[in-house]
Amino acid sequence: MTRKVISYKDGHVYEFAPNMEPIYTAKDGESITFETIDSLNKAVQSDSDLMDAIPEEVNAATGPVAVEGATPGDVLKVEIEDVRLNEEQGRVITAPEFGLLQDHEDIEHPATRVTEITKGSESLLFKDLEVPINPIIGTIGVATSEETITTLIPHNHGGNLDTTDMTTGTIAYFPVFQEGAMLAMGDSKAAMADGEMCGTGAEIGTDIDVTVSVIKDAAVDLERPLVDTGDAWKTIASAETMEDAVEMANEDLIKLLALEHDYSLTDAYLFSSLVGGLEISQVVDPLVTARNSVPSEYFSDPF
Repeated sequence: MTRKVISYKDGHVYEFAPNMEPIYTAKDGESITFETIDSLNKAVQSDSDLMDAIPEEVNAATGPVAVEGATPGDVLKVEIEDVRLNEEQGRVITAPEFGLLQDHEDIEHPATRVTEITKGSESLLFKDLEVPINPIIGTIGVATSEETITTLIPHNHGGNLDTTDMTTGTIAYFPVFQEGAMLAMGDSKAAMADGEMCGTGAEIGTDIDVTVSVIKDAAVDLERPLVDTGDAWKTIASAETMEDAVEMANEDLIKLLALEHDYSLTDAYLFSSLVGGLEISQVVDPLVTARNSVPSEYFSDPF
């Protein structure tokens, strides 16, 4: 069966909002491909292309795509089947007033390093070093419940989560806040470390194969994104401080553990300190993002 291809040329957004208009409506269970552009909209093509500031329009998210039958209170299941590079180079940059070490006097802001993709797309070149390629989706989310949020900012709807688990072979779950859910994605990286310290990974365009499904009457009251990597389940939370983000991610996790094992929240909290662990997604956006992981052997599909 031929997949419908949704290109950023067909439509893309720089904001997630309550009143988004779809560029396509997918059937429940349909498999589609999202074609994305790099987060800097092809503005950086060589080391001499410098970003004096982060653009107002950044992280173009292809979409949104409505999913038939999705209504507020449902859960949107997004099976990420493949994330493929669609260009031959990425770019990693610094920009003034952006990044973990933005005030460090010995680090240049702005700076650019273009990362050539090797033949076979197995690695990228950073100067004279090879880095394995593991393409991820930096920005992925659905329409928000009330406020309009730029694609630079992560929140309960998803958005700029910059989470390395949003990759080939994983399944992401999002709370549905509006009719149709309104899924959009972009801001891919050819490679990125947890934390995204300088503010970017190797920014690159990708083609992303997904299957979208609507989960009705879920036993879980999902408030924020959740991801199943196959080996672990991970709650994802974004907040102004890392302390708040990890607290929210842990609260979400213990609710799931309590439901799974018929534990009290206290027992689930105690158990969460024995297995899995906290992980940093990114520390550079207006809100920071963390996740709390539990191995699949201790937690089955909550839906």
